[in-house]
Amino acid sequence: MLELITAKATAEPEAAVRGTLDELAREGARRMIEAALQLEVEEYVNRHRSERDPAGHAVVVRNGTARPRSVTTGVGPIPVAAPRVNDRRMVDGQRQRFTSAILPPYLRRSPRLAGVLPLLYLHGLSSGDFREALPACWDRRRPAWRRAPSPA
Repeated sequence: MLELITAKATAEPEAAVRGTLDELAREGARRMIEAALQLEVEEYVNRHRSERDPAGHAVVVRNGTARPRSVTTGVGPIPVAAPRVNDRRMVDGQRQRFTSAILPPYLRRSPRLAGVLPLLYLHGLSSGDFREALPACWDRRRPAWRRAPSPA
């Protein structure tokens, strides 16, 4: 059964409701990226949990988060603070290190967006025809203006 709550618990939900659609999309994307990064790091640390140094300390441990950086995505720039891992394992004289598959160290722009920019420049700005370049921003299989309208 649903229950109506009239007391204000926190100001956060109220602020989220007042945001624009773009702000809500960016905040949702930021939360999803951070959750995915946390899961990726947790899986990596758990995979190497049994490995210990001679003193009995774990050689792969969490090490806080990196400074937040802005990553440009399809919904706009998103500040992301990637989790850090201290990996002290040595394999063939080389120290191992954790590298996120989701957010590589120097990624500042989503790969799909990075691939679209040259197309926008070549097709859009040089010829003035953006209709060829814009489908790359959306679903590559069906351009937005060719999608069938959803049933009401």
